[in-house]
Amino acid sequence: MRDIKRKIKSLLLIVAASLLLSGCQATQPDPENDQLDQHVIIDSLGREVILKKQVSRVVAIGPGALRLYLYVDTPDKLVGIEQIEVDSHLGRPYNMANKEILTSVPVIGPGGPNHQPDPEKLLTVQPDVVFSTYSDDKAMVENLQNRTGIPVVSLSYGVTGAFDETILEALQIVGEVMGRQERSQSIAAYINQAKTDLNSRTETVEPTSRPKVYLGALSNRGIHGIQSTTGQYALFEATNVHNVVDETGHRGSLMIDKEQLLVWQPEKVIIDLAGWDLVKRDIQNHPDFYKAIPAFEKGEVYGQLPFNYYHTNIDTALVNAYYIGSVVYPDQFLDIDPKEKADEIYEFLLGKKLYQDMVADFGPLEPIRWEQ
Repeated sequence: MRDIKRKIKSLLLIVAASLLLSGCQATQPDPENDQLDQHVIIDSLGREVILKKQVSRVVAIGPGALRLYLYVDTPDKLVGIEQIEVDSHLGRPYNMANKEILTSVPVIGPGGPNHQPDPEKLLTVQPDVVFSTYSDDKAMVENLQNRTGIPVVSLSYGVTGAFDETILEALQIVGEVMGRQERSQSIAAYINQAKTDLNSRTETVEPTSRPKVYLGALSNRGIHGIQSTTGQYALFEATNVHNVVDETGHRGSLMIDKEQLLVWQPEKVIIDLAGWDLVKRDIQNHPDFYKAIPAFEKGEVYGQLPFNYYHTNIDTALVNAYYIGSVVYPDQFLDIDPKEKADEIYEFLLGKKLYQDMVADFGPLEPIRWEQ
């Protein structure tokens, strides 16, 4: 009898062990299946980042990262957002288009150019990927990825602004990560087509027939008056505009001596509307100075919508490029209504017509008038 009990007990132990073993085998990771569910992305820093093929939880951090994501995909996949994106939508069409949804997304950090995210807050929202524009230093990006265990994909806007090829590459990266390659390719095609169109309309204008143009009151880490400008301005270059500032040989933002305008004698002036109040006050205080500048004397002063808010708003930059082309070379843009073109651009990139929203914040695209 004891032998029978002993045999039964041994048999039960064998069965239990077999069940335990089979259960363990069922829960062991399968490297082949894991590989099938993953793919490798090369980000803007040339890093290889391993990601899930199906990404459904996203965080975008740093200047302009959220904008690039929202051009390509929908806001419903966002699980974390920077406070700076919640506090204001001023000058940021991507935020205007999605503000109701964005205000409901958990905040994972303050945001801003000098505020790297808190790894612990990123972990609380458990994203599948973090898109980041915070650093061009591979070591810093790797550090964030290693501390959180979350794949971090670095994106870049490049150097030259709205028409920089690096932006198109960044959009392509977002498309690959999100499985939205067709959308990212269509954006690249749209931007390239606009660039070609702007150039083809204006390149045949004889250089001697091109009016001298000055861009003033350009925002750069704050709002500035008429002296704030830029050399080799991407939107002027896209429309073959004679930028008087290029005579300095300087590329990028700079502050000029206001008296230099009397030397350059620009025939048309574009004012960044964020700084128009400062310029208007200066005109009222120094009317004779401005009357000595042809553009102001003849009323050839026009506004452009500010487009550098938390990095470059590519949509508004395109809007401005078409408007600048139409006021500098009106005969070449007779078929373009700049306001209708603005809504076309915003709707293509963000799904909504946002020109009137921008007008409410800054004013319309039209000649600027002031009391003499």
